[in-house]
Amino acid sequence: MKIAVLGSGAGGMTTAYDWTKAGHQVSLFDFKEYSSNIEAINKNGGINADGLFNGLLPLEYAGDDIAKVMKDAEIVFLVGPAYSIVPFANVCKPYLEKGQYVILSPSSCAGAFEFKKEARLTIDDEDIIVAETSTLPYGVRVPEPGKINLLIKLSSGNFMSALPAKYTADVAEKLKDVYKFDIAKNVFQTSLQNGNAVIHPTITILNAARVEAGGGKYLFYKEGVTPAVGRLIEAVDKERIAIGEKLGVEILSDPVISIMQGYMINENYSTGYSDSPVFDVIKAQPSLKHRYLDEDCGYGLVFIASLGKQIGVETKAIDATITIASILNQTDYVAENKRTMKSLGLDKLNLDQLINAIS
Repeated sequence: MKIAVLGSGAGGMTTAYDWTKAGHQVSLFDFKEYSSNIEAINKNGGINADGLFNGLLPLEYAGDDIAKVMKDAEIVFLVGPAYSIVPFANVCKPYLEKGQYVILSPSSCAGAFEFKKEARLTIDDEDIIVAETSTLPYGVRVPEPGKINLLIKLSSGNFMSALPAKYTADVAEKLKDVYKFDIAKNVFQTSLQNGNAVIHPTITILNAARVEAGGGKYLFYKEGVTPAVGRLIEAVDKERIAIGEKLGVEILSDPVISIMQGYMINENYSTGYSDSPVFDVIKAQPSLKHRYLDEDCGYGLVFIASLGKQIGVETKAIDATITIASILNQTDYVAENKRTMKSLGLDKLNLDQLINAIS
């Protein structure tokens, strides 16, 4: 198959490598302003890998020619942070072809809704099949431009749903050559199951002095999660789970899903993160102005809170986390309205209408 991957970060390069490794023709796109990995790939003759993947693999194409990347692609992967979905949707919109599958990997909370809105596709559009995953299928880092270090590839704990959900089985069949997913009931399950919004803002906020005083020179999980930090993670997580219950979907706690994914070995909010052999090497961010707050709070928690309010679920811990994060970064994440039920055009629907629209 011809595969298009939009996004040349750690996840995008690993997606391109994995599908190339499986024998498919893969083209990789990114904007000129994010060209460092693209340039290295072209200079080296492909993507370098170590860890679970090893060696150099050439791609069909790597560059900023979106028309070339999109042409005749059977599957289009959007792989990037939450804020990348809008620009990716806009740049590929003129080149979408009937019958293509667009996969947001990961959703980063309501990504499929945002892609369809920006690409001018209705929720029930049948020409372009859009789906999202709950998390990136890989634990991966970029030690140098054009090179990936793969720590883990998920074989469990990554949920997938199409929008609407009646196409989910079809998408799973299309992707089975490379991925095995846990099938989600709908995109509310995939969006809510993403754990980044639960763990990144809470840990960052309670380690703010460490980040500012030392430039983040500590291990984010191993040294940053103590029993008190774990209690805040748990409080936020319980509200996320309650929203899922109201929507009729089971959201697994973050320790449970992390064990399924292979990241953690201990189902405990206080010690599970610090005891993790995978999290053990992950360093903290160098600044509070970082995706752990700007993305995971500004897009993730803000969306979850807006969804909770719309369906009548209290989110006191989530609201408090958003408020403190806004103060720390002098940014009103709620007022920014980057991704909310209102920004997605879903704020007028009641609970039954929401569930029916995505089924």
